[in-house]
Amino acid sequence: MDIPHITPSSSTCYSATRSGAARCSAGFTLTELLVVIAVTAVLLAVAVPSMARMIDSTRLTSYSNSFLAAMYLARSEAIKHNGRVAMCKSDDGLRCTAGGGWDQGWIVFHDPNDNGVADAGELIVHHTQALAGGFKLWGNQSVARYISFIPSGRTRLASGAFQAGTLTLCKESGGTVQARQIVINNAGRARVENVAATACA
Repeated sequence: MDIPHITPSSSTCYSATRSGAARCSAGFTLTELLVVIAVTAVLLAVAVPSMARMIDSTRLTSYSNSFLAAMYLARSEAIKHNGRVAMCKSDDGLRCTAGGGWDQGWIVFHDPNDNGVADAGELIVHHTQALAGGFKLWGNQSVARYISFIPSGRTRLASGAFQAGTLTLCKESGGTVQARQIVINNAGRARVENVAATACA
């Protein structure tokens, strides 16, 4: 009785082993492989930028919340200890930094001499390290160097004048990017707004 020989479709058959028995292996053609690679490349081109934007947005939210938490701490310390407490830019966690932005980090400290600077012997109660590379945080003139709270919980400059201002947080870019603005009123309250920054450098 003859046994019919069946050749599997879409397979590559070749002679193998000493017995000479034919073995078949299913596989892709070159055309199919190129189509799969092309589709994968298109999907990655769409997905990767979206993922990057989502990660940046999460970091913006995290950093702005971290800054607000430091502000709330400074405010509560000023009320609790009935004395001025300030926060300033700091690149080492020990003293205030005159130049650069808030992205290099900040500290919260008791400021009994009301000068907005962490002097020797003044208690530092909190330190936040620098933001990840590429992220920028800067304030306009009244909050460019420090933010200071008096015992009533209000913000005041070292001179005693009202202190209100806006800080902008964004990721470094030459074009329009998503950003956060931390808006501080003279009552010492702050809010965060989602904005588009035309440039972040």
